[in-house]
Amino acid sequence: MADAPQPQAPPRRTRRRFFWPGGLSARLLILTILFVSAAGGTILPPALAAFEEQWLLDRVRAAELATIAPDVAPDRVVSEALAAQLLEGAGVQRVAIQTEGMRRLVLQGPKLARAPYLVDLRDQAPISWLAAPFQTLMGGGEGRMVRVIAEPRIRKADFIEIVAPDAALKRELTRYLWQLLLVMAFVATMAGILVYLSLAFFLVRPMQRITHAMERFRADPDDPASHLEPSGRRDEIGRAEVELDLMQADLRVALNSRARLAQLGEAVAKINHDLRNMLTSAQIASERLAASRDPKVAQALPRLERALDRAVKLATDVLVYGKTQEAAPDARPMPLAAALEMAAEEARLSPETVRLEAQVDPADQVVADPDQLHRIVVNLLRNAREAVEQQEGRSESGVVTVALAQAEGATLIRFSDNGPGVSARAREKIFQPFAGSSRPGGAGLGLAIARELAQGHGGDLVLAETSETGSVFELRLPGAPPRLKPKRTRAKSS
Repeated sequence: MADAPQPQAPPRRTRRRFFWPGGLSARLLILTILFVSAAGGTILPPALAAFEEQWLLDRVRAAELATIAPDVAPDRVVSEALAAQLLEGAGVQRVAIQTEGMRRLVLQGPKLARAPYLVDLRDQAPISWLAAPFQTLMGGGEGRMVRVIAEPRIRKADFIEIVAPDAALKRELTRYLWQLLLVMAFVATMAGILVYLSLAFFLVRPMQRITHAMERFRADPDDPASHLEPSGRRDEIGRAEVELDLMQADLRVALNSRARLAQLGEAVAKINHDLRNMLTSAQIASERLAASRDPKVAQALPRLERALDRAVKLATDVLVYGKTQEAAPDARPMPLAAALEMAAEEARLSPETVRLEAQVDPADQVVADPDQLHRIVVNLLRNAREAVEQQEGRSESGVVTVALAQAEGATLIRFSDNGPGVSARAREKIFQPFAGSSRPGGAGLGLAIARELAQGHGGDLVLAETSETGSVFELRLPGAPPRLKPKRTRAKSS
């Protein structure tokens, strides 16, 4: 029987993107040219309007000068030939002057074929002033004339009026428009190139450098070429470089920790299986050696037992931290002094090596899970003892002092030692798993487990103080239970 056809997954829908040529550099170049061109477009109408106004005023002034000839001529009359020369020199076809309300035609050319349109330069609205050049350019027809009225400068009159061909104005205006467009295109291109080069140097190239570093880091986080060295800039680009460098460093640490955890998880099963057999054999051998009366064996036996204990502790810490989640704490009031005594015994504190100085009254209580509190205190006391024992050139005995205080509904337990303190390098990662141990052979899990258990109670574990004369860890637990009441004893009857 043939297998039934498997349903195919629907095709993945991709988002359509608007086509935009090139990378960031090309986009910036195109946008700069467009913006400069748009800015030039706002200048174009007033420039054309000013050019047209000036062209018409030039014709008016030339015609005004031409009107002086009839005043100096005999009988104030000029010949037709002279009038034609004066009109041609001024570039107009008619000139009229109004004085004291009387309009007089001073120079007259050929008869007009069509009525001219009016442009009054004495009082123009801004909109009509800006629109006039485009009306001239779009106006068609041969023989089109423009009638211009303006205030005179040389003569004393109400106004001077001329009629000039529209074709000459349109021709000059078109030429000026092309000049403006060429200048605008040149300025826009040069501005675009300058802005492009500036942005490419100050923005695009640093962004490309950051992008390439991110791509290389994504492909291979361990590649040395993916490391981005900050350039030292103090702007947003410099901040982005610094943040990327810090992010890469943090991610490398996280990836290394995950890789280490993955390798550890693969090896834990083997360790758990084989370690029991090895420890069983070692314990049997240790028991047999304990029966021996050889003084050398008796001298070496304690070191063997300590080595076995360290192996058991390391395996236990790894297995405990390898759990996906700690059990929820069963918190209840319990005396702290008794818990300190049991934890000190397991952490191997003794008057001969490192002694415990508990400044805790037997009636003082804390709210905690007994088993989890025991693990927290054991880890703290054991770390303090090992730090004191490994300090070179030490003359005084080691002391771990534990004090209790209650404030604002919480309990604060301070663990102080007179060891060498925590180095600045180890201080940053002291609570990180596999990174906080400075002891040879240590797994770096004790403080990580202790803090995780403290936070599970709703409290926390912090390194409050550290120096060359010792360290102080503070364990904060929620709740401030009352002290235990002393038990009453009945008086014996006589």
